[in-house]
Amino acid sequence: MKQTLNTNLYTKHPQALERAQDIQLLILDVDGVLTDGSLFISPDGVEHLKVFDSLDGHGLKMLISKGIQVAIITGRNSSMVQMRAQALGIEHVLMGVDDKKSAFLKLLAQLKLQSKDCAAMGDDWPDLAVLTQVRFAVAPANAHLEVQQIAHYVCSKQGGSGAVREICDLILMAQNHYQDLLADAKK
Repeated sequence: MKQTLNTNLYTKHPQALERAQDIQLLILDVDGVLTDGSLFISPDGVEHLKVFDSLDGHGLKMLISKGIQVAIITGRNSSMVQMRAQALGIEHVLMGVDDKKSAFLKLLAQLKLQSKDCAAMGDDWPDLAVLTQVRFAVAPANAHLEVQQIAHYVCSKQGGSGAVREICDLILMAQNHYQDLLADAKK
C-alpha cells in the first residue's frame, strides 16, 4: 500500500502553519518527545537504553539542512542523547537542566533570537515554562493534558513514534521547503 503524507492533517490547522512560517529554532524535550518516555534503569540506577525514532531523526536533519536550528533542553543527563544529537547535527544540547525557562532564555541570548522565533515541543509540566514563552508550542499526542491545553498544535503521533517528524514536516511545509526536499529525494 502506497503511503503519502496526509497534508489534510496540516490544512485543518491553518493557525499552526501560520505560527510555523517564521520559526528559526525548534526546541525539544527528550523523554516523551524524542522517545516514548520509557526509562530503562538498572538496579544500580544507571540508565541503559533510550529508543529514538529514525523518521524523527530524518525530519530534524531536513530542518537543519534548511537553516532551522534545533536545540534539546532536558532534565536528564544521558550519553545516549549526546550521541544521538551529534549524529543528527544538533549543536545545542542542554542536559541536566532543572530550570528549563532560564536555559531557554540563555540560549536565546546566545543565538540572538527572540521567543517569537521559536517553536518548542514538550510533553509534561517541566516543559510548560518554555512552551508558554514560544510562538509555536507543540505537544505529542500522549502529552499530559495540561500541556495539550496550552499547545498551539497537538500532534496526531505520540512521542518517540513520529511526533517530532510530524512537526518537522509541518514547519517545512509552512516555510515552503517540503516540496523541494521531496523532489530532491526522488531524483
